[in-house]
Amino acid sequence: MNGAEALIKSLESEGVKNIFGILGGSILDVYDKILDSNIRHILVRHEQVAAHAAEGYARASGKTGVCFATSGPGGTNLVTGIADAFLDSVPVVAVTGQVPTYMIGKDAFQEADIMGITMPISKHNFQIRDPETIPTVVKSAFKIASTRRQGPVLIDFPKDMQRKELTNKFLYPNDVDLRGYKDIKSEIHPGPVKAASELLLNAEMPLILAGGGVISSNASSELIRFAESLNIPIATTLMGKGAIPETHPLALGMVGMHGRKAANYLISECDVLFAVGCRFSDRVTGDIKSFAPYAKIIHADIDAAEIGKNVRADVPIVGDAKNVLQKITEVVGKLKSKEKYAWSEKVKKYKQEYAPFYDYDNVPVKQQRVMKELNELIDDKTIIVTEVGQCQMWAAHYLNVKNPRQFISSGGLGTMGFGFPASIGAKVARPECNVIDVGSEGSFLMTCQDLATCVVEKIPVVVLLLDNRWLGMVKQWQNLFYDKRYSATYLGEVPDFVKFAEAFSAKGIRVEKPDEIRPAFKDAMECGKPTIIDVAVDREEHILPMVRPGGKLFEMIEKK
Repeated sequence: MNGAEALIKSLESEGVKNIFGILGGSILDVYDKILDSNIRHILVRHEQVAAHAAEGYARASGKTGVCFATSGPGGTNLVTGIADAFLDSVPVVAVTGQVPTYMIGKDAFQEADIMGITMPISKHNFQIRDPETIPTVVKSAFKIASTRRQGPVLIDFPKDMQRKELTNKFLYPNDVDLRGYKDIKSEIHPGPVKAASELLLNAEMPLILAGGGVISSNASSELIRFAESLNIPIATTLMGKGAIPETHPLALGMVGMHGRKAANYLISECDVLFAVGCRFSDRVTGDIKSFAPYAKIIHADIDAAEIGKNVRADVPIVGDAKNVLQKITEVVGKLKSKEKYAWSEKVKKYKQEYAPFYDYDNVPVKQQRVMKELNELIDDKTIIVTEVGQCQMWAAHYLNVKNPRQFISSGGLGTMGFGFPASIGAKVARPECNVIDVGSEGSFLMTCQDLATCVVEKIPVVVLLLDNRWLGMVKQWQNLFYDKRYSATYLGEVPDFVKFAEAFSAKGIRVEKPDEIRPAFKDAMECGKPTIIDVAVDREEHILPMVRPGGKLFEMIEKK
């Protein structure tokens, strides 16, 4: 057995079923061994797509996604996806080919220092210098990627190590002991949990802010159980969307720059804020000095480095979200709770008074109306993925997601071009689901070539384009903050997306009137082919309300 075969056998032993990638000279030996494997390889048309697809696979399934690329430009094309996974704490293992070890550092053809490049944007990276270490390295990579605060790990695989024979019998370990690295799920200090419980029980206006850590740790049921036990409303971050069904009486929706008014107002008025599994991004907090100004803040996160980094924490709790919520529910259950009727009435009032409005019949079609029709389709077998920009915020603000891992979006890096590849990964992970990419022509055109991948590999995702022919979010900022000076944001009137889809043997549908939206969805879901629904939307519509950059959550822009 040579190193290339040892890698594939290791991935099989780890339970890997799907790999997204594109080959090149420095990883040919590995691809030769894939032919003898039962792992499905999805050949993408660009390595960035492979990385984002691995992210989508991981976020939809809860498993670690895997992507492959060759050396040099192959590896550097993965970098955006690796950085995206790092900022959003997504478990991905990326494998890159590399020039032979004796040529490293000599500027060989298609050589790049992918170890140095990815060091600041990965949890860890490995370079194979001895094929005997491959089983241990692969096991270590998956353990690091999927435990504690999850994230991407890179394995760089020089070509001579792929060809070199193993002298010992291949054995894949059940576990590895990584010095200085251990799983901390069970380690919750009781002192802060008790202090947090007492704060919440004595509060008059408590509020929970749930982040992506709740979904990563599969803690949604624990979150809902705890909130219901004390009747505490829950706001979510973008990454936490779906942690509680957004039709639940306690659900406030997303908070932050494009959050719902009720969520932003209530987080600004609460007296105790329990933040779990979130890192207090600037898009969540706005002006730090005015964020939750009256609240004592309990911050629970698996990464101790996040606590106190952006927002003061009166009670810090280091731990996995699922375990923290279990522990705090136990402690609260032993103490006497106060009734919070006044706060409950205010929550109900704000939710009714500031509910989003959807019922537009305008032509050109209003984006809100598209979201209304999409809301009617969302069930337990629907996964919503988004591109980045206005389309992302329309979806995040207006859609009512019912389950965790049902809403997938690029948070920290805000990567245009993310949605379509992530949709591919989500559909591969959960083929029984309808996967809909809520996008725009600006973001979709960055990775649209992989419509070819969808057709060839029979991956029938639906791309919903809110087509306004502008880089919409940038245009919105130019409108609001740059005196309507629209520099380099108009995209022109090309392409015709129906013809574009047909050129790939996919399906294209053009929508120009509100009553055409629902039939288009039905057609797309039932045709069994990758489909682009191109909706001609209002080119002047802004996604509002909006908190200006660095502004206060309770001072939202409501009119353009």
